[in-house]
Amino acid sequence: MTLPPWLQRQLRDLLPLRGHAVLLAGPAGLGQYDLALALARAWLCERPGPDGACGACPSCHAIDVRTHADLFVLMPQQQALDLGWPLDVATQDRIERKEIKPSRQIRVEETRAAVAFTQVTHAREQGKVVLIHPAERLNPESANTLLKTLEEPPGRVRFILATEAAHLLLPTIRSRCQTHAMAWPPEAEGRAWLAQVAAAQQLALSEADWSACWRAAGARPDEALAWARLGVTERLWNDLPQRLAGGDWTAMADWPIPRQLHVLMLLCHDAMARAVNADPRYFAPDTLPPSPPVRRLSGYWRALQQAWRTVEHPLHPQLWAEAWAQRTRSVFARAAVPSAAATLHSWP
Repeated sequence: MTLPPWLQRQLRDLLPLRGHAVLLAGPAGLGQYDLALALARAWLCERPGPDGACGACPSCHAIDVRTHADLFVLMPQQQALDLGWPLDVATQDRIERKEIKPSRQIRVEETRAAVAFTQVTHAREQGKVVLIHPAERLNPESANTLLKTLEEPPGRVRFILATEAAHLLLPTIRSRCQTHAMAWPPEAEGRAWLAQVAAAQQLALSEADWSACWRAAGARPDEALAWARLGVTERLWNDLPQRLAGGDWTAMADWPIPRQLHVLMLLCHDAMARAVNADPRYFAPDTLPPSPPVRRLSGYWRALQQAWRTVEHPLHPQLWAEAWAQRTRSVFARAAVPSAAATLHSWP
């Protein structure tokens, strides 16, 4: 596994740590999962070097094929499926028979299995590793189940927690870990890496399109790649603010609901910046619609934050999109909307 250069530098800094638990914390899109897996590989490698795992030993191969007996990956079921990590046979069977949907939280049953894993003797000489990602998806019961073992792990067990929202973790979880703040890559380095990935994955985007993805991602490489895979181009990204302000949802109608809401949050952020004479971050200044009053934008932002709590489970995606298209048009209308403060909280 080849890491981007900024993650490779961080891996070298992490390898000398002797603590039993490391927390990799930072905003989404900075490579927490990739760095966590690289650190786990290095800890379990039979012939590690100064840059991490050798990539050729039986231990490295076992991780590549997701069968290492001394590595437990604790993550939501949906994310495990997306990343190719196996679920237990009973759960996999129930999902395939559509009896249950894959969980988007880390459930207490899986956390108890991780605790039980730590109490079994390691199969190889390097000890055992529990990788938890994203750690903020531990529900309160799961987090409390983990606390005692995280504080005093049995034998040679180490933990790697990766998170995109460290503030959502229990303080007692954070206090038991050595925290590493994820580093932001230099723009030239990040853009060069994106060009390599684009060539390898045959993503046909121009330099201007990649610039738009980079801006949309707030200079986070993984996030820029996610926007590119959705089909974001310079023209589309420049057109979005005006189209959304007019209630036109067609440009992103096929995107996942969380991505749609994310765009609205970026638009609101930049509109609030413009309203107080600050520079926008995600959209070019000349592409933004006139900013509504700050008070109206503040209410809109609170509503967006409230919607984010349940965005993965909308009751009806099409109705959800229509409601938010209407709300966004009302917020950005030049004329004040009657009772706007009240309607912002009453709409779905």
